[in-house]
Amino acid sequence: MARIPTRFFGPLLVSNSPTTRYTVAAAEKIVIRHVHISNPSASAVTFTLSIGSDAAATRLYDAFSIPANSVLDAFWYETVDAAEIIQTNAGTNNVLNITVNGDRIVLG
Repeated sequence: MARIPTRFFGPLLVSNSPTTRYTVAAAEKIVIRHVHISNPSASAVTFTLSIGSDAAATRLYDAFSIPANSVLDAFWYETVDAAEIIQTNAGTNNVLNITVNGDRIVLG
């Protein structure tokens, strides 16, 4: 089983509707280790991140407020299995910028 350090997506702007950012390949698993979100605007913006289709039960961040002119760096150990998706959305379209890094694990 190989562990490969990977940037899963980003830097990219977060839209104001749930958008699939990453789908874990078959015979793989990933571990999210770092989520970096910047808000360069003059206003706070809410942020939502889900594993699986966006719903209250799948959210790791649920309308979490990112203050104006600030950065959120979250260090995690969150596993995501084959065929699962990661979705993001924000309260304001194309303001927040996100990058997600971690380990890709090739099974078998």
